[in-house]
Amino acid sequence: MPKGVHLRDVEAGDLPALYQHQLEPEAINLAVVNPRTAEAFDAHWRKILSNPGVIAKAVMLDDTVVGHISCFRADGQDEVGYWIARNHWGKGIATRALTLLLEQVTIRPLHATVARANAASIRVLERCGFKVTGYQMAPASERYPACEVASFILT
Repeated sequence: MPKGVHLRDVEAGDLPALYQHQLEPEAINLAVVNPRTAEAFDAHWRKILSNPGVIAKAVMLDDTVVGHISCFRADGQDEVGYWIARNHWGKGIATRALTLLLEQVTIRPLHATVARANAASIRVLERCGFKVTGYQMAPASERYPACEVASFILT
């Protein structure tokens, strides 16, 4: 596991870095998402930061924001999601961040959904104990292109 990785609450000052992370073309393709405009991104994060039911953490590598991870309710279940900046992939940071979040968030079951083609994210979830519950085609939406997704659960 990488040294220096820790979580802290997302702060308003983190948002410019998080906005840039979600614009990275390779990350967009891997996650199969449509990037948000600056206005939509700001509105999305205002909603997250004002919702006491959402746990939103900045993923820190020493003193640098390298991503975010969160736990939230969606479609009646507790979900986790994360995004790590492209230049920090392959270093074990996502696995460490999810491990740290799971130490703080004791809610079970937890769910996650990931594009089936996103092998790296699937490995992160599996390393942290999540199990595949199935695959399905997800229709296109404003945020997501149509793609096959894998659903996961941690009990």
